Amino acid sequence: MKILANDGISQSGIDALESAGFEVSTTTVAQEQLINYINENNITVLLVRSATTVRKDLIDACPSLKIIGRGGVGMDNIDVDYAREKGLKVINTPAASSHSVGELVFGHFYGIARFLHNANRDMPLEGDTNFKGLKKAYAKGIELKGKTLGVLGFGRIGQATAKIALGAGMKVVAYDPYMEKANLKLDFFDGQSVDFNITTISKEDVLKQSDFISLHVPAQKEYIIDDAEFNIMKDGVIIANAARGGVLNEVALVKAIESGKVTGAALDVFENEPKPELQLLMNSSLSLTPHIGAATNEAQDRIGTELATQIKEILL
Repeated sequence: MKILANDGISQSGIDALESAGFEVSTTTVAQEQLINYINENNITVLLVRSATTVRKDLIDACPSLKIIGRGGVGMDNIDVDYAREKGLKVINTPAASSHSVGELVFGHFYGIARFLHNANRDMPLEGDTNFKGLKKAYAKGIELKGKTLGVLGFGRIGQATAKIALGAGMKVVAYDPYMEKANLKLDFFDGQSVDFNITTISKEDVLKQSDFISLHVPAQKEYIIDDAEFNIMKDGVIIANAARGGVLNEVALVKAIESGKVTGAALDVFENEPKPELQLLMNSSLSLTPHIGAATNEAQDRIGTELATQIKEILL
């Protein structure tokens, strides 16, 4: 049986599949040519990440497909319900990249708190001529320890992010409409661990209490964070969106930065990908990355092997 990993797959995933007798192709086929390629090559399993979409037309036109796999969590680029109605298995890897996303969020948070995103731009340009000026400009950083992190969406990624916050000495408050409480186990070296019980609270209370806010919600029809939500937040809040573009109103965010309500924000995802708005790209209060939350070597290895395990369980 043939597998097309159209957006790539780790070598560990390839090895696991090939050792089980599957033929794996990592050819990147253009979206408009994908149906023909699948049919001409009798592809049984189509694996994608965020670049490739799998809609009803492809599902109807490719009778050889038995499995559609998403390397990652969100499956908004796949018509999941329709595929399952047609008898296809749809799989993803919800746990594999959770910690990677959480670490990226905190990379941004630490960077914003100490102005690293700006200092790294300015030092190469002015470090030899304006050292004292830059030192003064960036001398009022803040510590994360003792601050409150609000997590909107307390699934696997939200919980992984919360664990990092707890390890950094932060208080964690969380909102999730589908969860009342969660037990978080922090594993340390030498087999040591600490358990924390987090009871979720209302969205409004999270927004009111938080010094830092991280979004971990699926794609929505409406904004999770808009003007009304910004108005509730503390003055000087720092916010991160490493979930999905479109859950945060970017125009409202820029207004909140300009008013001083928001000190800084981290965006790994955008409403208009792959062409984010210029006003975001040029805003010095934003710390930006190009949708790389799950893009660590470790996460990609876990994604590949987890997909391979599920495919083998279904087809062998």
